[in-house]
Amino acid sequence: MTSPKSILIIFFIILSNFSVQVVSVVEECGAEEDDGCTNKKKALPLKIIAIVTILISSIIGVCLPLVTQSIPALSPERSLFVIVKAFASGIILATGFMHVLPDSFDMLSSTCLKDNPWHKFPFTGFVAMISAIITLIIDSMATSVYSKKHNSGVIKPESGGEPVELAVVEAGGGGAKLEVQGGAQLLRYRVIAMVLELGIIVHSIVIGLSLGASNNTCSIKGLIAALCFHQMFEGMGLGGCILQAEYKFVKKATMAFFFSVTTPFGIALGLALASTYKENSPRSLITVGLLNASSAGLLIYMALVDLLAADFMGPKLQGSIKLQIKSYIAVLLGAGGMSLMAKWA
Repeated sequence: MTSPKSILIIFFIILSNFSVQVVSVVEECGAEEDDGCTNKKKALPLKIIAIVTILISSIIGVCLPLVTQSIPALSPERSLFVIVKAFASGIILATGFMHVLPDSFDMLSSTCLKDNPWHKFPFTGFVAMISAIITLIIDSMATSVYSKKHNSGVIKPESGGEPVELAVVEAGGGGAKLEVQGGAQLLRYRVIAMVLELGIIVHSIVIGLSLGASNNTCSIKGLIAALCFHQMFEGMGLGGCILQAEYKFVKKATMAFFFSVTTPFGIALGLALASTYKENSPRSLITVGLLNASSAGLLIYMALVDLLAADFMGPKLQGSIKLQIKSYIAVLLGAGGMSLMAKWA
């Protein structure tokens, strides 16, 4: 028969083990984990290198389609442009599925968060779904507003090209009106460019903030390489959309500038908040997790609906099976390359 003294000893052993587990969780959630890679002094120069290299990569990526528009082989009407854009669209799609969405799942299912409500409901999937629906609403309503705004006559390309007729042509007898294809397509390109830029800016700031606040030299090195690759080709996709929107030079430059500086700005912001921002604290996990989920929904919608589906169902690709196959290969290469980056970042 077990004595009261033995029961008391067993009770204290269980209580001490439980206390150690609780303390370890609190320490894990309240401070950075020291795994041998955490070094604030060594991390600082890496972050400065990250700001410079990512900025350069972003500028090259987003400006490449804009500065090469005078090269006949890379004009939007050419097959090579379509293939490169398909590759960049695959990059954007993989960013949403393989980087942003899994990060949100990890953050919102962390043991640092309360069991109720964060472990009782799949917030990541729900927020991503709502974000995709809201993006659809913005996409649809913005297109309607633009169409009504320019419904009276012609829409003039801001780059100074020839006006595209939006006015309608009357069909004999029935009086039905047919909208000219070119003008409607130009409106869609402008809406797509604006909405895509918005989604990219949101998730770029979040990525930069996480990198800037981290002092883990092992993860920062991999992140720099992955983000340079990511920003360059994501910028090419956005740059292609900006080019097709035929904006004036000032608007093109403004959109390219904001894309280029958002991730470096996020890194600088993370550096400034490094003393107070803890990436594994409950508040940070919830905030960044929800932002990642909303960004994932937006990016996945834009990649599938406004970029891939719009191009593959368009007249150019529908008119050539050979070009479709090349574009599919480009999409798989882009998505595959970005998915491989998930191994390191």
